Amino acid sequence: MSETNTAVAEEQGYQYQVKIEDAGPATKKVTVDIPADRVSTMLSDQFKELRKNAAIPGFRPGHAPQKLIEKRFSDDIREQVRRSLISESYQQAVQKNNLQVLGEPDVDNPDALKLEDGKGLTYSFQVEVQPEFTIPELKDLLVKKPKIEITEENVNQAMQNLREQQGTLVPVEDRGVEDKDYLTADVHIKLDGNEISHQHDAQIVSRPARIAGIDLPEFDKQIAGLKSGEKREITVKVPDTAGDEKIRGKEVVIEVSLKDLKKLELAEINEQFLADLGFANEGELRDALKQQMVERITFDVQQAMREQIHKHLLDNISVELPTKLSEKQADRVVNRRAMDLLMRGMPREQIEANVDKLRHGAKDEAIRELKLFFILQKIANDQNVDVDEGELNGRVAMLAAQRGERPEKLKHTMAKDGSLANLYVTMREQKAIDKVLESAKIEDVELQTEKKD
Repeated sequence: MSETNTAVAEEQGYQYQVKIEDAGPATKKVTVDIPADRVSTMLSDQFKELRKNAAIPGFRPGHAPQKLIEKRFSDDIREQVRRSLISESYQQAVQKNNLQVLGEPDVDNPDALKLEDGKGLTYSFQVEVQPEFTIPELKDLLVKKPKIEITEENVNQAMQNLREQQGTLVPVEDRGVEDKDYLTADVHIKLDGNEISHQHDAQIVSRPARIAGIDLPEFDKQIAGLKSGEKREITVKVPDTAGDEKIRGKEVVIEVSLKDLKKLELAEINEQFLADLGFANEGELRDALKQQMVERITFDVQQAMREQIHKHLLDNISVELPTKLSEKQADRVVNRRAMDLLMRGMPREQIEANVDKLRHGAKDEAIRELKLFFILQKIANDQNVDVDEGELNGRVAMLAAQRGERPEKLKHTMAKDGSLANLYVTMREQKAIDKVLESAKIEDVELQTEKKD
């Protein structure tokens, strides 16, 4: 099925003949006809304009013969007019037909598009466009809200974590490695007896670890009792999914040579400790820690509810994506996930690792993300949802506080690398989902925990 728009005269601008055909999911083939009289008029106008200002030896400006002007500048003028006609007609075809274009057009046989005397110019291109779909009724959608209670045990653990953060590392000389000790060690990775990588003076904590991209869930047990000046070898089978191709699925030896051992002495909760943190007494500190947990849990619960909406939308809305996912669209998927991880407080190096995994991950996951992007953008448009400057600045300030940076500096960096625009899109989508949640039926449910055998 095709749709044809015939040229008609309007007060503003020349109207081109445009034919639009379906060329696959969310893809259109557009054919534009530029009549011979339009080509002739544009060429004539350009030559006349050039004649007014052309500096030709032997002639005053504006008095050089038209034939001479055409002969000398013919190729340049024709190329200029060709580009102008294609650009003008392309923009008109897109705007008049409300094509929501994604990426750049793929022009058919562009090298053959030449202007010839007395002839028109017809060209065609394929372009990926915003998918067309309908958002179903979302009112009274059932959403489960996890109930999470903060206990004194939670606050006690937060206090313990704070004491560890503010603690002091002291040397250990009379024993070997114990749980949660801090090690300075030389680490050598060997494959078939040959060293393939090493790191000197590595800083390691005696707990489940990740060394050279290899997960060691029992590392604390494997190095227990190791003393300064001693070395220990850990043999491990590397998973087939490891990032380093040369060791995938193979058995490697990790040699740990301990050079220095320290233990962490927890900070004491005394007047100086409390004063340094800005609190008058321990009660104020505990209240502040509890409030931080409330804010974190509130955010996590909201995210859990949003995820339920995401699943409902993906399960109930059919979105036909373009056959070819352009590089720009793929980057958008990656950037959205990276921004989500950043907003969750994940360190940059971990974000980069996750982004790399997503980029090389299953195509189905990328398609899911892209579908969700289109769906949420449509909901935001339908609900007239937007993010103002104050809201954007507030979120940047929150991110800056998490990272220990000045808000204005972080905002400048994000604007420069494009992540500020991604943050705006993410916040707009979250507001759109929250708009849906306003009319949803919320059911409080107890948080289910996995039972261990």
